[in-house]
Amino acid sequence: MLQYTLRRLAHSLVTIFLVVTVVFLLMRLLPVEGYFGDSYDKLTPEQREAVLRRMGLLDPWYAQLYRFYSHLLRGDLGVSVIYRPNVPVREILALKIPYSLAFGMAALGLSLMAGLAMGVHMSLHKGGWWDKAWTGYVVFVNAVPAAVYHLFIQLYVTEIAGLPLLFSSFDPVSWILPTISMSLGGIAGYAMWVRRFMVDELNKEYIRLARAKGLPSRAIMIKHVMRNAFVPLAQYLPATVLLTIGGSIYIESLYSIPGMGGLLVDAIQRQDNPLVQALVLVYSVLAIIGLFLGDVLMTLFDPRIRLERQGATRA
Repeated sequence: MLQYTLRRLAHSLVTIFLVVTVVFLLMRLLPVEGYFGDSYDKLTPEQREAVLRRMGLLDPWYAQLYRFYSHLLRGDLGVSVIYRPNVPVREILALKIPYSLAFGMAALGLSLMAGLAMGVHMSLHKGGWWDKAWTGYVVFVNAVPAAVYHLFIQLYVTEIAGLPLLFSSFDPVSWILPTISMSLGGIAGYAMWVRRFMVDELNKEYIRLARAKGLPSRAIMIKHVMRNAFVPLAQYLPATVLLTIGGSIYIESLYSIPGMGGLLVDAIQRQDNPLVQALVLVYSVLAIIGLFLGDVLMTLFDPRIRLERQGATRA
């Protein structure tokens, strides 16, 4: 177990290094206007060159990359040049992360509870009206662009239910619609996977044997079917958790939530390249860490996985 975890950790670190390096190099291909803001047209070419040289952007790419990693290892993500000029990106993120964290955890909890319950209900009533109704919901969420039904919810549900149109930190009721909107995709995803795995487990030989032995249906569902059906979800749960905590970019912008998602949109619109770079790196690292935790979590929850020198294989 320890050997496998260390191996996967090493692979994840290498992946993070490659992603960070690629993102850094791609950001250097963007127009330099993003480092000047409104003052770009007011400066002469010589002044622009002097500013870029002072920022180290005229140095060779390998020198810039070395300097970037040197700062990154000290926790320095650079400074904003347009959004909040000369303010460290780390301080900006410190103000935004709590909002994304709070909404992400609330949406994740709702997704897990509603999605798992829906998936179990669909599998127990396979082919019935409830199964068809919930399947229609899953198909709708996956087929219709999220922006369409999110905008519909904000425009019409707020009026029908009398809920606030925008988020306010002083009004707890304004949390309701953003949280529900963030959780819609997760509910559909968990419901679909739980139904699929539970239906597969219900059709296996050991379940038929347990029924033939006279074991109570409740005991079969809890001790065998649900336990084995939920194991594959362990691989996707960490990534879902981390990415949900990162916040929904569209939802935060739609409801004016001062989190990381809205910050990324604002930084892109203002062409604040250092801030965009830092946010992209944060989201990328979160995704890779989530995949690593998913692999490790699978080895803890699934006893059928045998860890060998070649990696994890099913016994």
